[in-house]
Amino acid sequence: MEIKVPEIGESIVEAIVGQWQKKNGEQVQVDDLLVELETDKINIEILAECAGILETLTSEGDTVAIGAVLGRISEEPAAKQTTAAASIASLPPAQPGLQPAMNPAVPKLAAAKGLDPAQVTGTGRDGRLLVDDLKVAAQPEAPKPMPPVAPPIAPPITTAAVKSAIPQGTPHKDDPRSRRVAMSPIRKKIAAHLLAARQQTAMLTTFNEVDMKRLLDLRSNHKESFAKKHDVKLGLMSFFVKASIEALKEFEAVNGQIDGNDIIYQDFYDIGIAVGGKRGLVVPILRDADQMSFAKIEKQIRDFGERANSGKLSLDEIRGGSFTISNGGVYGSLLSTPILNPPQSAVLGMHATQQRPVVVNGEIVIRPMMNLALSYDHRIIDGREAVGFLKRIKTLLEDPEEMLLEM
Repeated sequence: MEIKVPEIGESIVEAIVGQWQKKNGEQVQVDDLLVELETDKINIEILAECAGILETLTSEGDTVAIGAVLGRISEEPAAKQTTAAASIASLPPAQPGLQPAMNPAVPKLAAAKGLDPAQVTGTGRDGRLLVDDLKVAAQPEAPKPMPPVAPPIAPPITTAAVKSAIPQGTPHKDDPRSRRVAMSPIRKKIAAHLLAARQQTAMLTTFNEVDMKRLLDLRSNHKESFAKKHDVKLGLMSFFVKASIEALKEFEAVNGQIDGNDIIYQDFYDIGIAVGGKRGLVVPILRDADQMSFAKIEKQIRDFGERANSGKLSLDEIRGGSFTISNGGVYGSLLSTPILNPPQSAVLGMHATQQRPVVVNGEIVIRPMMNLALSYDHRIIDGREAVGFLKRIKTLLEDPEEMLLEM
């Protein structure tokens, strides 16, 4: 049986072969993980569709087209299967009174499951061993439920960690102190996408700042009960998603897209959440986020983050979206200009919260402040709309009770 690169998506025409999880000439079983393919958007796991001996025809790092043959599985001859079944049927040694009575299909199934028929209790007439008896015997003991634990906090990004994530490459021909490393497909796609965003849009950025005190107090007062009830931490992102949706409803152009000479006003709210994975930035989508609760948003974002790091996001999960939120604050950024994610017309940039002096009611006080940035396509969004949109988000975050009460 040939192992081929599957159809992944209309825009994906090639992939890079990752590490083979099974070696050339190794015995494989149905659903064994054989190899992982890396594309410019997602990673795909290739599983064995039959049992047999694996023959690999490609190596790690090879670029392969859709439909290309990665390897083959030579299915086991029926004679070998019969021999294996016969060997199991002979356990324990054939002695009078020790060989259990069994249905004809039992020896082969027992061999596949690695079971000794003599150790399985038959439930058929006169203790006869049935196929279902093997299924019951193969069931693992149900694990004891583990107490819920908080998700681990990501360690701070250090110079050593960044350096260790960069491939070693080869020495540069002009300077041995430099290294040359081929760009991965996802890095090339990101580069092309970002360049196109700058060249094909009239991108501008407007800034504002948010006093986070009331929001942080609200979160602090309810985070324990929220986590206990919903089994997920109450983060800041769900508040920003909710605030963005309310602002998008008031400023429709920010949720729109340009299509040729037309403007598409979208009456749905698919919010992209920029996530930094080990292979680069991806933007999975919260579909119909306006219909999601705070808990559901937090759980979905947590799931996105976990699967982005392991390359398990599907193509459908990162396709489309009407608006994007990027949180550079998790890396310590205080101010930045986020780049548009075309064909979307705007992206909201969050930053780190910092204690600094501000004037409140004529007095200088210390408050936790966050800078916000809204990059937008000036072809569809006027400056007045962009500034109004960002001010609306500021108002909602500084008065989160209004947002929660849907006022």
